[in-house]
Amino acid sequence: MVPLKDYNPVRTTPYVTYGLIVLNVAIFLYELSLPSTGLTSFFQAWAVVPQELSHSLDTGVSVVNAEEWLTLITSQFLHGGFLHLAGNMLYLWIFGNNVEDQMGSFRFLLFYLLCGVLANLAQWFFAMGSDIPSLGASGAIAGVMGAYIFRFPNVRILTLVPLGPFPLPLQIPAIFYLGIWFLQQAFYGLASLEAPTMIGMEGGGIAYMAHAGGFVIGALVGPLFGLFEDQDALDEADAEAPSVD
Repeated sequence: MVPLKDYNPVRTTPYVTYGLIVLNVAIFLYELSLPSTGLTSFFQAWAVVPQELSHSLDTGVSVVNAEEWLTLITSQFLHGGFLHLAGNMLYLWIFGNNVEDQMGSFRFLLFYLLCGVLANLAQWFFAMGSDIPSLGASGAIAGVMGAYIFRFPNVRILTLVPLGPFPLPLQIPAIFYLGIWFLQQAFYGLASLEAPTMIGMEGGGIAYMAHAGGFVIGALVGPLFGLFEDQDALDEADAEAPSVD
């Protein structure tokens, strides 16, 4: 199922969501400019390599290992191909603006990066010895989706559903669309633990545990970033507050 849009208008301009999309696209264009060997080195340096992250724990957290831990953030802005980038940016475009509108731009940015870091650690936990770089914005975006499903469960998502030879556009409540998405990621993630050379990070495929982990993390920490604050009440309070010269 491919989401096309949600019927959930925003009241503010989601500058952080737009900025994240622009930054991801710009870095991908830079990746395209690199030769094959240069791109491999780029990924090795700035993506999460679980084996190297595990080694940094063995040697202790220090300035020497700071670059390795920084990859928990930098890896969120790398992508392995056009479809990888396009899929992630589509989900961020559809679901990010409403979560940013609810949290506010600054808190949304912190929330997004935190979900990405913890999702990367969730994937690392299940593949500590892997030497395959893990990269992409999907863990952070999964966190956004986890927040969205609890804040806007009844919002309709226009979705292309593969029924027969042609995809059929249907409007599906977010709780069903995102719920099915999460169950798929969790199922494939658990399956990859049994067959790591077929699916999951070990085969250079999809980091399902990062997706499932990011989703759960977003649902859990979203309220700490103002996900359920009454924005109308806050706006009225700001409007009634006396100005100070």
